[in-house]
Amino acid sequence: MSDYILVLDEGTTSTRAMLFGSDGVFVASAQKELTQHYPQAGWVEHDAGEIWDKTLECALDVISKAGGAAAIAAIGITNQRETVVAWDTSTGEPLTRAVVWQDRRTEPFCAELRVAGKEAEVQARTGLLLDPYFSGTKMRWMLDNVPAVKAAAEAGTLAFGTVESWLVYKLTAGAKHISDASNASRTLLMGLEDAQFSEDLCALFGVPFETLPQVTDMSGALAETDASLFGRAIPITGLVGAQQAATIGQACLEPGQTKATYGTGAFVLTNQGTALPTSDNRLLGTVLMQIDGSRTYAIEGSVFVAGSLVQWLRDSLGIVDVASQTEELARSIASSGGVTIVPALSGLGAPHWRADARGVISGLSFASGKAELARAALEAMAHQTHDLAEAFAADGTRWETLRIDGGMAANDWMAQDLADMLGVPVERPAFVETTALGAAMLAAAGVGLYADLASAAAKMRGSLKRFEPEMDEATRVERLERWRKALAAA
Repeated sequence: MSDYILVLDEGTTSTRAMLFGSDGVFVASAQKELTQHYPQAGWVEHDAGEIWDKTLECALDVISKAGGAAAIAAIGITNQRETVVAWDTSTGEPLTRAVVWQDRRTEPFCAELRVAGKEAEVQARTGLLLDPYFSGTKMRWMLDNVPAVKAAAEAGTLAFGTVESWLVYKLTAGAKHISDASNASRTLLMGLEDAQFSEDLCALFGVPFETLPQVTDMSGALAETDASLFGRAIPITGLVGAQQAATIGQACLEPGQTKATYGTGAFVLTNQGTALPTSDNRLLGTVLMQIDGSRTYAIEGSVFVAGSLVQWLRDSLGIVDVASQTEELARSIASSGGVTIVPALSGLGAPHWRADARGVISGLSFASGKAELARAALEAMAHQTHDLAEAFAADGTRWETLRIDGGMAANDWMAQDLADMLGVPVERPAFVETTALGAAMLAAAGVGLYADLASAAAKMRGSLKRFEPEMDEATRVERLERWRKALAAA
């Protein structure tokens, strides 16, 4: 048997399988795009059947490239968080489309709970705010609005889960209904100190406790695939939500270490150690790691629109043909010409939490063209991250260095702009897909290739590139003033 690790990285816009050596070296991959469904404004859905089918196709492709299932020591899974799948355990098939983390349809229910004075209690228990972003309200909406889901609940055959839970269920042919602690902590249905989902939180949100998975560690002997899928049973030894995976992949294993991932959205996490995270500035507390039953926590700031803004420029406006062209356009001009974009295309996340906010493009003139819009889109990443930096600092966690990753992080212009606007060094690993790498680290440690996660991270993390702040203060202040004016209009 080889020491290859197979990572199933199920994201928002695509699903892929990635093969790593035990030394963290990337070997091979297969990727397929996922269909995005937008039934009405503010609604975002995926076909859970498509997620499974394409994940399986990618896995089979990469296992073949590895030389067969005997070459795979273990599987790690990382996933888009908060997205909810409902399926029937009697058939193993989805009952409706998955409701995606970006979806805003449950805002009226969240507002009802806020008016009822429940947010402080919920935040104290879960570290989260009452926002449509999180999974529990999506489950309640399905029960109230999808007859097949309600019927399955009444028949006792309904299963709810986030995407990793759905994939494990399918990979094990229905033998395991589990969720790792990082994903479970994003549902509103588990307290930060709870070992399992909470019956009283389930009652508050109207979600039947018995429909939920068992909460597990994130590394170890968690499950194994049904032998019929790949020719032999392969251990599943790593399970982790995407942002926690990236934090681990960046080796932020000590309190105070901070990473930011720029994918579909932008997500900043700071390791808080074993102390329960609290925030007075509308940041989130979340489980970063759970290994051998012991938890490490993080403070998180979540921005809903990052790479998806560039995707919108490409697909809806035709400003670029491929995302990488934004760097060339940004470098072609000295400034955005006063153009500022607030990318609230699906509301504003942390630290504003305005589900009703909508996107704004300000400062347009006849001189504005593709380059100005592309540069303003990249500048918006630094502006949103600066808002988070101020909130983290107000909560007592000032960033000394920011470690960045995700698809957008490959853009050197954006990385330098982050360092300039934040006033701190920015570090980027040579291999920016640290979400998959973090899942590989957990799986490698979980199957025993390393003594512990710290040993895996020390060996598997690659080299770094560092960006130092260079922007003069006057330019920085002017940029932030324009951003705040545009933000007020959103």
